[in-house]
Amino acid sequence: MRPERVTTRRSARLAGLCLLFLLVAPPALAETAWVKDELRLNVRTGPGVQYRIVGVLQTGDAVQVLSRGEGWTKARPENKESGWIPVGYLQPTPPARIALAEREVENAALEKRLAALTESESQLRTAHEEVSGRDAEQQAEIARLTRENLELRAGARWPEWITGAGIVLVGMILGAIVARGSGRRRQQRIKL
Repeated sequence: MRPERVTTRRSARLAGLCLLFLLVAPPALAETAWVKDELRLNVRTGPGVQYRIVGVLQTGDAVQVLSRGEGWTKARPENKESGWIPVGYLQPTPPARIALAEREVENAALEKRLAALTESESQLRTAHEEVSGRDAEQQAEIARLTRENLELRAGARWPEWITGAGIVLVGMILGAIVARGSGRRRQQRIKL
């Protein structure tokens, strides 16, 4: 074998082992970091770093843009003196930190509303169960009264009527017998 080939093969093997080691190396060696979003921005009297600083803006401060120059923007912060700040530090929407704080407030309000609605739903379920129970009782009473009404209409009282008529008839017969058997005749009396 030629020495050039041996060196090339050894180099290729060594490169392969190094590549394998890099691919298999544990990711625990990597460190996680985040970019800070806290920004302090100087407001100057003119469009340049040579001008005097008149104030400081922080992340989340709102400003009114008055004019734009080359590399600088003239802006008026709320309740502060207007000045110049470098271009590229303003955006049309609030920063994520401010938006997150607003969403957390909204989330807390929604959680309170959810708790109130859950309680209301629980109370409504209880009331519904009570009403359903009373409804079942009323349906049973209606069914009983309907049966009773049908019995009355169907003549369920005929034995009572016959008994009453029989008593009246027996009374009349007894009255007639007693009147005949007494033997007295009725005398007519003159009434004055």
